[in-house]
Amino acid sequence: MAIKIRSRKNKGARLQNKIREMLLEHYSELRDGDIKTAIMGESGRDIKLSPAAEDIIPFDVEAKNQEKINIWQSLQQAEDNTKDGRVPLLVFKRNHSKTYAVLELEGLLKFLKK
Repeated sequence: MAIKIRSRKNKGARLQNKIREMLLEHYSELRDGDIKTAIMGESGRDIKLSPAAEDIIPFDVEAKNQEKINIWQSLQQAEDNTKDGRVPLLVFKRNHSKTYAVLELEGLLKFLKK
């Protein structure tokens, strides 16, 4: 059973690392230390942003790399882990699929207005 738990944690870490790398590529003004991933099992946001990164990226990210996802429970977790004034963003995928991002429509419109 320990192997399954370790495998799940590794799978989650891979998605977090992918998100981190994509954000660093997109926001070239940020440096490696500006975006970090949470340690597996750590509570709170899955992607840790420096104050400089928070000024640029309005989202607090919850990452799920699972074959079956409870979307409502995952969205609630994203909202619970979001700081005031920021937009919760759920990023998810499963094996052999694209990576998707979900956010509340208001949050999307707020982002698009900037």
